[in-house]
Amino acid sequence: MLEGKVVAVTGAARGIGREVALLCAREGAAVVVNDYGGSEHGEGSDESPAQEVVREIEAAGGCAVANAASISDPAGATSIIEDGVSRFGRIDAIVNNAGFLRDAIFHKMSIADWRAVIDVHLNGYFYVAKAAAQHFREQGSGSYVNFTSTSGLIGNFGQANYSAAKMGVVGLSNSIALDMGRFGVRSNCIAPFAWSRMTASIPAETEAEKLRVERFKSMSADKVAPLAAFLCSDASKDVTGQIFSVRKNEIFLFNRPLPIRSMHRSEGWTVESIASDLIPAMKQSFQPLKRSAEVFAWDPI
Repeated sequence: MLEGKVVAVTGAARGIGREVALLCAREGAAVVVNDYGGSEHGEGSDESPAQEVVREIEAAGGCAVANAASISDPAGATSIIEDGVSRFGRIDAIVNNAGFLRDAIFHKMSIADWRAVIDVHLNGYFYVAKAAAQHFREQGSGSYVNFTSTSGLIGNFGQANYSAAKMGVVGLSNSIALDMGRFGVRSNCIAPFAWSRMTASIPAETEAEKLRVERFKSMSADKVAPLAAFLCSDASKDVTGQIFSVRKNEIFLFNRPLPIRSMHRSEGWTVESIASDLIPAMKQSFQPLKRSAEVFAWDPI
């Protein structure tokens, strides 16, 4: 389904990114395998993991090129697109997957850890998307697949940086879909559930947290790859501005926030009338705070 396409996958050396890169290659795409080679906390760099995936693709008869740039650097992000165009002649799809975790309860989260996560998960996704935008516009086609998270869509403890970035990704993806739809460009999000090096760093101290980790271990990264590959293909030409989630063999479609209640006062609102009238009327529709694990409380299917 991807024959003749050129797909760039960030964070493609391990976990979900690796599975997406391998599947896209098996489906006929030439793949730019980008990975900075850092640790699960975003430290250090190593070119060899991306090169290993390229060798695996080539050994199976596919085409790929390795790129070890950091997407947090605009020039590095641009080099990913340039490698695809210079090596394979075009770029057709971007899979924004790269990332790492630096979790901390909010009052202990450092500014450095906030910036590091935002720089990759949000700024980096913008840099890569922006670098491909003109190519997509000129050829009248293109697909962005942006990885978000239920930590942002729903919530989780100790992930203010990651949650904020991943909700930002939803806004970015939706804006791209609106702005570039006229050029035949589409943009969608995937919130994955999968055991990987990144999710392995989630703390598991209580019995509930340990149970959650065991659930994660049953959800392999290869289960996420088919949806990502589909969204890169021409078969998804009518799918844009959507938020999907993959959990083992389950695929979910999320909604975007929309108004659910309204109340009008012809004379306008005061502080007192908000307290006495508005809040009592709307309180039954308030959304309770929840974590992702509370919403997806059943075992993966």
